[in-house]
Amino acid sequence: MKGTLMPEGALSDLRVLEMGQLLAGPFCGQLLGDFGAEVIKLEQPGEGDPMRQWGREKPHGKSLWWPVVARNKKSVTLNLRTPEGQEIVRDLVRQSDILIENFRPGTMERWNLGYEQLSEINPRLVMVRVTGFGQTGPYSSRAGYGAIGEAMGGLRYVVGDPTTQPSRMGISIGDELAAIHACMGALMAIHARERTGRGQVVDSAIYEAVLNMMESLVTEYDAAGYVRERTGPILPNVAPSNVFDTADDKLILIAANQDTVFRRLADAMGRPELATDARYATHSARGANQAELDLLIGAWTKTLPLDGLETLLNEKGVPCGLIYKAEDMLRDPHFKAREAIVEVPHPEFGSLKMQNVAPRLSATPGKVRHVGPELGQHNQDILGDLLGISAARQSELRKAGII
Repeated sequence: MKGTLMPEGALSDLRVLEMGQLLAGPFCGQLLGDFGAEVIKLEQPGEGDPMRQWGREKPHGKSLWWPVVARNKKSVTLNLRTPEGQEIVRDLVRQSDILIENFRPGTMERWNLGYEQLSEINPRLVMVRVTGFGQTGPYSSRAGYGAIGEAMGGLRYVVGDPTTQPSRMGISIGDELAAIHACMGALMAIHARERTGRGQVVDSAIYEAVLNMMESLVTEYDAAGYVRERTGPILPNVAPSNVFDTADDKLILIAANQDTVFRRLADAMGRPELATDARYATHSARGANQAELDLLIGAWTKTLPLDGLETLLNEKGVPCGLIYKAEDMLRDPHFKAREAIVEVPHPEFGSLKMQNVAPRLSATPGKVRHVGPELGQHNQDILGDLLGISAARQSELRKAGII
């Protein structure tokens, strides 16, 4: 639905309205924007998305999260609670493919911006709705942050050390999983639109996105009464797969649970007889003797410095990995060779390093085109150039607090 001047990318023919804030909706918009979609982010005048203030700050108070989650987007200020603001939304909907929102269910309807009203304006519109508990059901009206979805979706119970309370992942994984599911749903709905000519609603609930990642957890309980518990760094009954100490007080993760791979590990250890020992010769035997085997391997890894140990394991074909922090990623040659981290110009910071676009497409790759915009940076581009609102009218709307 966009014009002829389009950025590169697999989704460069799509226009997206992003009406959400914080993370679950905006991360969906980030993913679409990374692959070329024109993402128009609508923000409250004078305030903007709270993500502009969240995250670790530079000394002068600017968020370092905003440049990432709002990258490749255009910012337009618009008061959605006013009839004039709602009318501008409807004008934008006429020329858009996808609308993303993550307000509580019923909010858009109160603003006369529900799917039924908007689909009358544009039957091809795909409306993506991201909430804690979904659009229906007895919990739908509850406030639903990502942490709650992680807890009720089953993730929190199985994360962490078994001797402690359930742990957080260290990132906002619930919000991000809901956003990934929302993005996937949006693209499936766009694909279906090619056949039907009509859009539809994508209902992405945080707790269901988390639940979708829980493998056979529910089925194991239903069929066998088995309850998965927190296990720390190990995979229960899958050995060896653990984090081990090295001679120079560093950490390495070794995953050699397959029979052929364990034989290679035993050879690297100088203990080839372990591969034929009845206690360790098979997958099930290693699982039954997991703690004992991990002690043997741990005693060996403590005799070698990390660099030498990693080199040896890679030479022997034993899967291993270091426990990376950001500084490790920035100096890793593989990350550099694949440009997994890119440096993006920033108007105030000079430049910022951030993760590149994933996954990689061979013919229509995504790209980080620019960092998150200033509040209202694209008002003229969208309100003036796209919608044709005159400068005088924009001045009136600005004075009234509409934009």
